[in-house]
Amino acid sequence: MLLARVEGNLTATRKHSSFEGWRLVICQPISRDGQAEGVPQVAIDSLGAGMHQRVIISSDGSAARIAVGDSKSPARWMIVGIVDEVNPGTTALEDSVA
Repeated sequence: MLLARVEGNLTATRKHSSFEGWRLVICQPISRDGQAEGVPQVAIDSLGAGMHQRVIISSDGSAARIAVGDSKSPARWMIVGIVDEVNPGTTALEDSVA
């Protein structure tokens, strides 16, 4: 799972049949402080996340395929949570130095 930010909607007039009726969004993985990290991913959004909202995305393709109801679907990424707040704790190293 990754912390990400919704950066856009994806419209595809031609797509795999398992994506019919599903909202597809572009999610940018981010660090705890909100900085972009890595490559944006296309994810299925069943939760109705808003633009620039922080979300949790899962790369469990098996769960995504179950959600869309097609074991042959190319689905991999799915939004599994909408983040209300991030409260980063200290790391074990920071605790030992303090």
